[in-house]
Amino acid sequence: MHSKPIAVKKQLLFIKNVVLFTFSSFGGAQAHLALLLKYFVNQTKFISAEELLELNALAQVLPGPASTQTLVGIAWKVGRLKLALITFVIWITPTAAVMTFAAISYAMLGQKAHFADVLKYIQPVALGIVGYGAFKLGKKVLVARMPIFLAVAAVIATLVLKNAYVFPLAILIGGMISSAIETPKEETELRVNLFSNVNPKKLVYFLGALLLFALIGAIINRTSPFSLPIRLLENFYRNGILVFGGGQVLVPLMFTEFVQMKHYLNGPGFLSGFAIQQALPGPTFSFSSYLGALSMKNFGYGIPGQVLGGVIGVLGINLPGLILVLFIVPFWEDLKKISRIRHSLSGINAVSVGFIIAAFILLLAPIGLNWLFLGIMLATFLLLNYTKISPPIIVVLAIAVGYFF
Repeated sequence: MHSKPIAVKKQLLFIKNVVLFTFSSFGGAQAHLALLLKYFVNQTKFISAEELLELNALAQVLPGPASTQTLVGIAWKVGRLKLALITFVIWITPTAAVMTFAAISYAMLGQKAHFADVLKYIQPVALGIVGYGAFKLGKKVLVARMPIFLAVAAVIATLVLKNAYVFPLAILIGGMISSAIETPKEETELRVNLFSNVNPKKLVYFLGALLLFALIGAIINRTSPFSLPIRLLENFYRNGILVFGGGQVLVPLMFTEFVQMKHYLNGPGFLSGFAIQQALPGPTFSFSSYLGALSMKNFGYGIPGQVLGGVIGVLGINLPGLILVLFIVPFWEDLKKISRIRHSLSGINAVSVGFIIAAFILLLAPIGLNWLFLGIMLATFLLLNYTKISPPIIVVLAIAVGYFF
């Protein structure tokens, strides 16, 4: 009798944490993972740390925005499709709205230098968050020689190769190694058809939706008979299908296509928007809303058209990843019944922890021996690890210090 009110209360608490996460998620995908651990594992037990790492690994081997896919996957586990869609809207809307407004008010961007000064202490706070995530997950996952070896190998591969495709490849290799080593010879495989829980009609609809705009794109690129909004939708959707590795890969791709090839906007306009995006919380992929709005402005569209461009940008770039994760997460539990897949998870999780450690090292390098920044980073780590102070409070304090000092 009381199960429904309890479920509603649980979902409302989840939405509250999504809002907190959205407004404190500075620092990129690895800092986002540390915050996901804080809000949805340690504080509330919505999912386990192992489940979080599995979802993050899935997001890394799929095209699209990894943080968005991981968050939406958590929401699906907690409240199925309705909560997943609500979470997606909450997550993408604030940053997309700010970036659309920035494009519309491009003449005001001359103030960005002061804006950067105000947010100068966000970087060490984000580093403290990343360090906290690496420490907590490392304690849980790196408990034997094989996971430690895979994590160290992932760190080395990331630092040496510095290529986005390291992420999906390392996750696949790590999973294969742990599966080969940990699966007992006497353990027989469960005869589970990988697609036994997938409705064939849904599979056709899924593939059709994923490829539709790619087909439209081929037509548009040959004939260009359609309006700019339709071309933009195809551009963003196609990039959403092709991008592995998150925002750091999306940005150079977008620069090549929108600035160098199609001349939708100029280089300074692109880079000014990217600088503002780096100072905002939320998904890096929301930068696409800025590109869509400014492209529409540069082709003579008024404010309604620019707002439409912002909406097209953020939805177009996110839809492929959203479709993929909502398609895969529901039958992931069934895939884990297969023995070799189940035993691959420890390697996948170890590699994921290695990525966080590598991100921490890469982010730490530019700081060097800036003792003030190192002190802020350490203080952030200690506050998160030993107190119940919420990350948004630390972020607000960092912004206030930057504003007044």
